[in-house]
Amino acid sequence: MQRFALIGAGFIGTVHAASLAANPDVDFRLVYDVDTARAGAVAGKFGAAVAHSLEDIFDSGEVDAVFIASSTDTHAAHLRRAVDAGLAALCEKPIDLDLAQASDAVAHARGRSARAMVDFNRRFDRDYAELKRIVDSGEIGTVELIQLSSRGPSMPPLEYLATSGGQMRDQAVHFFDLARWISGLEPVEVFATGSILAEPRLAEIGDVDTSAITLRLPSGALVQIDCTRRTGYGYDERIEVLGSTGMAEARRQRDGNVSRYGAGRVADDGLHQGWFERVKPTYAAALASFVDALENGSAISPSLEDGLKAQAIAEAATRSLATGKSEPVLY
Repeated sequence: MQRFALIGAGFIGTVHAASLAANPDVDFRLVYDVDTARAGAVAGKFGAAVAHSLEDIFDSGEVDAVFIASSTDTHAAHLRRAVDAGLAALCEKPIDLDLAQASDAVAHARGRSARAMVDFNRRFDRDYAELKRIVDSGEIGTVELIQLSSRGPSMPPLEYLATSGGQMRDQAVHFFDLARWISGLEPVEVFATGSILAEPRLAEIGDVDTSAITLRLPSGALVQIDCTRRTGYGYDERIEVLGSTGMAEARRQRDGNVSRYGAGRVADDGLHQGWFERVKPTYAAALASFVDALENGSAISPSLEDGLKAQAIAEAATRSLATGKSEPVLY
C-alpha cells in the first residue's frame, strides 16, 4: 500500500484524485493547493485530508509518494523537494517549461536514485500499447514511416495558451513521446511549420493553432505529425505505423459503435467531444503502472529521462517554427 499526497487541485488534479481514490493499492492521504478551499473540495470528495502547507506533505512522514499536478512553473521545485524528502514522485508534464531547468531537476533526482515518473499517460492507451507490441515483435518489419494526428475540438482559453509553452511543448509533445516510444528510436532532426487559422490573437503570444511536423529518425525513417487546436467535429487522434513488410494502425475512436443504414447513406456515431473523453481511462492506467512499480521494485516508465527527451524534441520543433529550417534535436 502506497500512501499518497496530491499537489494541485485544479482540473487535472481532480482527475488524478479520482484515480488515487479508486486504486486499491493507494492510501490517498493528503491534498494540497495554494487555494485551500479548492483543496478542501477535492479532499472532501475523495476522502482525503487537506494539507495546509507543503511541509505537511514533505516533512510529516505521512506519505510515501506525491502526485505533482500543480501549475507547470512549480513542477521542478516540487520534484526536487520530493526527492530530498525520499518520496517517490509522479509528475505531470512538463517537468519545467525551461529545458535547462528540467534537466537540472532530473539530474538532481538521478543523483539520489529517486523513484519518479512523468505522466505521459497516452502510453497507457490500450491501442497504442498494442501498436508498440506489434512493432517490437517485428510483425510489420522495420519502421519506415509513422503518421500521427492530434486534432483538438475547440480552442483552449487564450489565458491557458499564453502560459502553455506553445503548441509544440503543450500538445505535440505527447506525440513526440509516442513516436520515440513506439519506434524505439530517438529523432535526430525536426522540421515544423505552423499557421494561425482558428485564433488570430495567438499572434500576440507567438504561437500557432495548426501545425505539421516531420521528424527524421536515425535510420532515415520519418515521422509525420499534424496538430490542430480546432476541428469543429470532435476530438480526432490516431497513429499509423508503416513497416517494411506491413502496416498497423490505431484508428480514430468514435463515442459509439452504432451505424445507421438508410437509402444511399450510412451514418456512424461521431468522435468524442473532447480530448479528455478520449484519453480518460489512461490516467488511471498510468497511476496503476507507477504504483505497481513502487510495490514490486520494477522499472518505472515513462521515466524522467523520457520526459526530457520528448521536451528536447519539442524545443527543436519550436526553434524550427521560428527559423523555418530543420533543426537538430539536442538531447
